[in-house]
Amino acid sequence: MKELFFLTVLACMMGETRAQKYPDPEFSNEIWYLKKDSVNTLIRLEKGSSKMDTKMKMGGFGGSESGYEMEGEKSTVRLNSGTNLSFVFSTGASARSSASTAMRDSMMRANGMDPSMAESMTDPSNTVTLYKAETGKSKRKILMQKSPGASPFGSKKMQSSDKFTFSIKKIREGYWELVIDKPLSKGEYAFSMMNMGMGNMDGSTLLFAFAID
Repeated sequence: MKELFFLTVLACMMGETRAQKYPDPEFSNEIWYLKKDSVNTLIRLEKGSSKMDTKMKMGGFGGSESGYEMEGEKSTVRLNSGTNLSFVFSTGASARSSASTAMRDSMMRANGMDPSMAESMTDPSNTVTLYKAETGKSKRKILMQKSPGASPFGSKKMQSSDKFTFSIKKIREGYWELVIDKPLSKGEYAFSMMNMGMGNMDGSTLLFAFAID
């Protein structure tokens, strides 16, 4: 009987230790940098919101640019190294009760919706992209498309900001770790994330920025 009690306590302690490796962010539905130290510290990224903007040069003869912008040439969040980077994203679902989750699923089924759609809409593999930002004129830009113009002074080819891949590991319900696949060089970066809330009605995209020094 004592051995069973000891094993139960040990299992609980191990479960608690595993949970401590991935702390819950103070704010949900945001991307946080995971500093892997003795306690695994979460660092909040610079947050912004931007709508797709298209700018014409020389009335279109010099080409056009379409993309997102953030104020300031440099992010307030600076990381010393671009290797072995990990970030986390949480919807806060792990903190909710199973009863509330069951109620949500029941309501979705009653309205003819698949409950799995709720998670797929927040799964970072479907909503998040990592870009390297271009800097200039007190702004950071993420270019979706840079088109050449008719003028000889315009760009000669289509361009866009560099994108970087990351592997996604589901830690628990509504909680994921984003592991950057390759080292990042020095520069400014930003995650773009589809805004699934009411704020998306204006066509805006959430941006979470950081920089590698």
